Amino acid sequence: MALRVLHIGKFYPPYRGGMEVFLSDLINEQRKQGIDAHALVHGDPEPDDPPWIQRVPVQFSLVYAPMAAGFRGAMAKAIERIQPDVLHLHLPNNSALWALTLPSARKIPWIIHWQSDIVFSDIKWSVALAYMIYKPFEQALLERTAQIIATSPPYLEASKALSNWHNKTAIIPLGINVADAPALIELPKELGWRADTQLKLLSIGRLTYYKGFETLIEAVSTMQGVELLIVGEGELRAELEAKISASSRPGEPPRVRLLGALDDAEKHSLLAQCDVFCLASCERTEAFGIVVLEAMMHGRPCVVTDLPGSGMPWIVSQAKSGLRVPYEDVHAWRSHIARMQHDADLRKRCGEAGIQAIKRMFSIGPCEREINRHYRSLVPESVAIPSHKGLMVVVSARNQEKHIAHIIQRVTGLVPEAKVLVVDNRSTDATSHLAEVSGAVVLRPLLAMTTWGAMQTGLRYAQAHGYETVVTIDADSYYEVEELPTLLHEVRQNPKADLSVAYFATKHSVVRRFAWQWYRALTGFKMKDFVSGFRVFRRNAIAVAVSSDATLLDYQDLGIYILMRKHGLQILEVPLTMVTAKEDNSGIFRSWGKAVRYFAVSTLMALAHGRSRSNDAAQTTD
Repeated sequence: MALRVLHIGKFYPPYRGGMEVFLSDLINEQRKQGIDAHALVHGDPEPDDPPWIQRVPVQFSLVYAPMAAGFRGAMAKAIERIQPDVLHLHLPNNSALWALTLPSARKIPWIIHWQSDIVFSDIKWSVALAYMIYKPFEQALLERTAQIIATSPPYLEASKALSNWHNKTAIIPLGINVADAPALIELPKELGWRADTQLKLLSIGRLTYYKGFETLIEAVSTMQGVELLIVGEGELRAELEAKISASSRPGEPPRVRLLGALDDAEKHSLLAQCDVFCLASCERTEAFGIVVLEAMMHGRPCVVTDLPGSGMPWIVSQAKSGLRVPYEDVHAWRSHIARMQHDADLRKRCGEAGIQAIKRMFSIGPCEREINRHYRSLVPESVAIPSHKGLMVVVSARNQEKHIAHIIQRVTGLVPEAKVLVVDNRSTDATSHLAEVSGAVVLRPLLAMTTWGAMQTGLRYAQAHGYETVVTIDADSYYEVEELPTLLHEVRQNPKADLSVAYFATKHSVVRRFAWQWYRALTGFKMKDFVSGFRVFRRNAIAVAVSSDATLLDYQDLGIYILMRKHGLQILEVPLTMVTAKEDNSGIFRSWGKAVRYFAVSTLMALAHGRSRSNDAAQTTD
């Protein structure tokens, strides 16, 4: 049976806005992938609405919030009719609060998609006052939800509303539908730039207080050969028109024009024709900037405000698709626009980088797959478990956005037959997303784990999916990937080995050398390195490693070898040559306190179990 999801959104196209574009793209992609996705939103029904969209009429708006008296009843009826497996709430949305009052809603697992904070505005005090009323209910929603999705690392870090909920928040950047973009059309002259314009600028957004159009208008008004077109409607239109008129030089055409609201085909045609896209937003209400992705999709370089705590400059930084301008700095805006005007190569490089980043990081496909993974974790009975008999590489990672894509690419390049599983141990950066778009299966536990707990999670996944051989790698030790073919070759040469452990000859500290010699004497193991996480588990070793006894180990390094010996399994230590310089990331020997505790606990374990009476307890290849 298909997974059923009910999205509770604010609006839906043809209403124009970033949240609405994303919701439409997400639902369409989910339905393509076999998910029975539905949407309940505000607005008057459209004649061509499909049956899976329900709009609830709005009576009035209060401080930008739509008020729909029938929303609670519509939500109750939708839940009764659809019987969703997951309730997906897109916030901010005052009508989503009704879920707290419905018994039928509280029986369903929730996912909250955190599109934006309600910012304590320095510009709009009415928003700040309204939030004081809204906040307790918002926090109640966050407490009740099973999973929260934030859209970028800087937004999560800066969000006060999410500060108590990092333990159940995942970062999944928004994506757009590249394949089904509207066809480009020929635009009438009144919607284009003048023929003598040297640099064609474009900005798109609602004419409202946080978009920073005033800064752009002031910056462009004195620049020769530059013309800015602004697409959008809103309550500030008259004020912005007055500013344009006041800043225009007598006898010269204005360098800024307001085009009003345009349809999608007109918008995308303008994006395809402009030289540079600009977004000067001045508050974190601009949480992400879907329109920046749309500009990148057309290969347009972007100039955006370097707004602290917003995902907008993070996009441009990650994609290398443009320039970031200091907050509300008119002179800096002029300087950055002038740089774009006189450096065609820079515009070309940024545009090409943006296209590649859309394919790699910001398309709707990877975004949908990662969201779907969270759905499946909440409704595990909906997962059909396939049968595999091959090799899986399990990578434990936390905050490894710098290295994770390289690790996955090297694994798939060196061992093409291997399936890569990344256990993302509550990263607060883009590790999970980069692993997903690099082709790995990604698991993200709801609670932070030890490295061993993360490895066990990966081993359990591999066992449940029928894999007979599993390699474990800690992403901190990314140098190990290059030695993977050599390790697997040694494993194949020793078919009786249940657990194979890599050993890299390197100079250890005096403390560590003493500890290893001590453990060899107590246990009879001939191991040269007791803390190597670069291992190959065969089926019987996997079963021991995921057992309850293994889960209870305070320190698994020595304990897992003792458990293997207890079950009569053979351990093989494989010496490998260090290709890449090793960085010692073991946390055990970084302080005397940790080292003493590790030494004491492991010594007691070794004394309790004694030396092996078996001659085959451990062996080492030369």
